[in-house]
Amino acid sequence: MQIGFIGLGNMGGPMAANLAAAGHDVTGFDPAGVSAEGVTKAANAEDAAKDAEVVITMLPNGDILRSVAAQIIPVMSKGAVFLDCSTVDVTSARDVADDAQKAGLSALDAPVSGGTGGASSGTLTFMVGGDEAGFATAKPLFDIMGQKAVHCGPSGNGQAAKICNNMILGATMIVTCEAFALADKLGLDRQAMFDVVSTSSGYSWSMNAYCPAPGIGPKSPADNDYTPGFAAELMLKDLTLAQQAAEAADADTPLGAAARALYAKFVEQEDGKGRDFSAMLPRFAARGRG
Repeated sequence: MQIGFIGLGNMGGPMAANLAAAGHDVTGFDPAGVSAEGVTKAANAEDAAKDAEVVITMLPNGDILRSVAAQIIPVMSKGAVFLDCSTVDVTSARDVADDAQKAGLSALDAPVSGGTGGASSGTLTFMVGGDEAGFATAKPLFDIMGQKAVHCGPSGNGQAAKICNNMILGATMIVTCEAFALADKLGLDRQAMFDVVSTSSGYSWSMNAYCPAPGIGPKSPADNDYTPGFAAELMLKDLTLAQQAAEAADADTPLGAAARALYAKFVEQEDGKGRDFSAMLPRFAARGRG
């Protein structure tokens, strides 16, 4: 398949490389000038998108997505698929999809879960909004880049699924870190804590698969001095998107709001920027109740 890929950063680069390694003809562009193994470097976004059967974007935010969409939609071939894997606000995703559909394209919003490790290993989960025909075209690509792709309904629903998922993740990581810090102060060994909780009703992905305590459970960023697998500032971004969506939908999300406030403080006022989102554990371990 002829694929254009725009945004070859920490996530997009490995995703594009996996597609190229699987035998697809991938032409990529990134404004920072970076490329990826096996990917033909384009001079600009339009060159990457022209003549492609599927154009994949992995971009930082909704404003940049709108800007890139305005550049590439006019040059894309009728019937091609515009597959956006960025995590952006629902309104931007739906507006871009509407513009793409008016131009005779299929449009999918397909944010991912799995972080940089999942991008490299091809084990991402895709949450996909958009039309069935576009999903069917893109399905073989999802199978290369990830382990699962769930069609969540019409355009924008992929983003809705992502922000709901990550609101749960942010809140559960915080309470997992709080629980370890409390266990420390109560004299409960961290390994004992993990052995109980990981097989009891406190079971969660944050505890069992991504434990924030170094040396406990499967290997995680905690074992590498909290070098990001998923940076705290990205969690703050997703929690902010969730609160924006909650406000627009008139949804009451007090725990989501509290999680966003804690990550904002961690990233903007403390030492959280550039650290994994699980680095909340040393933050709580060093603090008292006051």
